[in-house]
Amino acid sequence: MDRSRLAPLSTLAGCPDEDLDAVARVASEREFAAGEMLMAEGDFGHSLFLIESGTAEARHGDTKIGDLRPGDVVGEVAVLASGRRIASVVATSPVQAIAFFKRDVWGLENDAPEAARRLREAMEKHVAQDQPPAAG
Repeated sequence: MDRSRLAPLSTLAGCPDEDLDAVARVASEREFAAGEMLMAEGDFGHSLFLIESGTAEARHGDTKIGDLRPGDVVGEVAVLASGRRIASVVATSPVQAIAFFKRDVWGLENDAPEAARRLREAMEKHVAQDQPPAAG
C-alpha cells in the first residue's frame, strides 16, 4: 500500500513519512458491503481497521453507540487492550477499510512510534469514555 492513502486519514494525518511507510508495509485492504459485519461484539480481536471510505454503525447489544466515517479507527480496544470486541460494527454503506493484524500493530511500537502512539490514544479515548464510538 502507498503511504499517500494513509496520510489523509485523521488518525495518521501529520505522522512522519517514515512512520507512514512502516504502517503501509503492514497494511492490507478490506472491503465490506452495506449490511456486512466488520466485527462482532464478544469475538476475539485479531485486527483493527481504519475506515478509508464509507460509513458504519457501532452497536453494543441492541443499542447504537456511534456512527463511523472515513478516518475512524475500529477494533483498536480489542487489539491493544482487552482481546475481545466490546461492540459490533456493521457497514451502513460500502466500506473500504485498511486492516492491521494485532502482531503488526504491536510491531509499529518500534517501527512507527508516532503512529502507534495515535492508535493508543484512540483506544484510551474510547476506554475513558466507557462508551466506545467504535468497536474495540
